[in-house]
Amino acid sequence: MRLQTTPHILMVRPANFAFNAETAENNAFQSRDGAMSADEMRTHALAEFDGFVELLRGAGVHVVVAEDTPSPARPDAVFPNNWVTFHQEGLVVTYPMYAPTRRIERREDIIELVKSAGFPVKRRLNLENSEQDGIYLEGTGSIIFDHRNRLAYACLSPRTSANLLEQLCAELGYRNVVFHSVDSNGQEIYHTNVMMALGEAFVVICLDSVRDPQERSMLEELFRSTGKEIVEITLEQMNQFAGNMLQIQNSDGDRILVMSETARKSLNPEQVERLQAHTRLLSVPIDTIERYGGGSARCMMAEIMM
Repeated sequence: MRLQTTPHILMVRPANFAFNAETAENNAFQSRDGAMSADEMRTHALAEFDGFVELLRGAGVHVVVAEDTPSPARPDAVFPNNWVTFHQEGLVVTYPMYAPTRRIERREDIIELVKSAGFPVKRRLNLENSEQDGIYLEGTGSIIFDHRNRLAYACLSPRTSANLLEQLCAELGYRNVVFHSVDSNGQEIYHTNVMMALGEAFVVICLDSVRDPQERSMLEELFRSTGKEIVEITLEQMNQFAGNMLQIQNSDGDRILVMSETARKSLNPEQVERLQAHTRLLSVPIDTIERYGGGSARCMMAEIMM
């Protein structure tokens, strides 16, 4: 039976981390406030990345680190979960990206690196040709997989096509679960993984962002029927990246919920207690990457489903 957790994680060490104006068009989590110089931004991002990897490895998590290359510049290379997923059946899926600057993040040498780490590449599914038609689906930014129950959750946005998700689910044998999610300004939330994180026995979700009563009820019923305790977060907590978490598994089989320090500080004691009843919590300081990249801890980790 498939597990929601995974013992291997792919991370990409950034060479040219920077604020990306293309992605900022529909990523309300990015900010230019208090902008650093380009050199300062790169230096801080590298230090945060290295500290993150050290914390994960110290917790017994197997991390495969790929090095970004200096050229061409990839400002968002630190977020590999958007362009590739590695599935237990030896399937590798590569995805169409909204921003042209992000499409060059897809690298065959990184897939080969994961293969050399023990992942048996048996089949490839390349979805990126849909970019020419303006159709996008950005990996586990767009999709929250419930592998155990063969479900794929996605809030629709310019970066998440319902039709392409349906095609992917047909290939995987999963059921697609689509809904709409907006922030406090009524703007579509660009990625599902900023408002929802799914664990083995719980779901962290900003239900206030799902304004359609029927969609909200549908989600709540699915969570109940699949045995997930619902841990609600507020819109403000979502803005502090409290929805951008990932439950992973270390080499001892322990389950760990990874989040940023920003997200961890936003949680109230009751939420912490409810999560700790299911899993260990691990928080990492990644303020620069969050502020200027608009992504958090979950976005930096691509699961390798061995």
